[in-house]
Amino acid sequence: MTTVTEIIHQVPYYSQWESPELVREIIAGKLSAADDPLWGQSGAATQEEYEFWSWRLCGMACLRMALDHWWGVAPPAITLAGECLAAGAYVRRGERLDGLIHAPFAAYVGERWGLAAESRPDLAAEDIPRLLAAGRLVMTSVHPAVRTLGPEPARRGGHLVLAVGATERELVIHNPSGFAGESQAFARVPWTDLPRFYAGRGIVLGPHGAAPADL
Repeated sequence: MTTVTEIIHQVPYYSQWESPELVREIIAGKLSAADDPLWGQSGAATQEEYEFWSWRLCGMACLRMALDHWWGVAPPAITLAGECLAAGAYVRRGERLDGLIHAPFAAYVGERWGLAAESRPDLAAEDIPRLLAAGRLVMTSVHPAVRTLGPEPARRGGHLVLAVGATERELVIHNPSGFAGESQAFARVPWTDLPRFYAGRGIVLGPHGAAPADL
């Protein structure tokens, strides 16, 4: 890693579950996501719909953070997911969901939300601080185990976090499935640990022009 000038963007945090303080219990299986008392804020019509989507909303949580940061709005996560489904960024096959598919998602973000969005299937970790310094945010593909910085997982990727800052020693992320008080907002991932989790791809977001007229 080359020399990094410290920068941390003050981005609002959103979990992929409506009750961030319950994430540990939900992931551990001690509480069903359907029993999240704030499920109705998600845009879901039923608890069952919320249960299905909540495990798959890391990308929508990252998008909500970016939209709130630049435009001051954070539409409900499942409302955004429905738009992404229509845009081809998700493909639902019964109880299976393919996605988030980066290229159509980037196109959707640009067209619907007026943000510059670029799918980067080959994004070196050392490029992320430069992008952050240029005012961008980076949706970064990592393994969910990044929340605890545990042993090397069997694979990399599968979960999206939002890179909001960088220091000489660490990447600073908002993790939609992080644990309250530990690894949610402004969580620190040492550069030496990142390769265990990072899949080398992401989506670069930035302000492009005016906010959509219907905000």
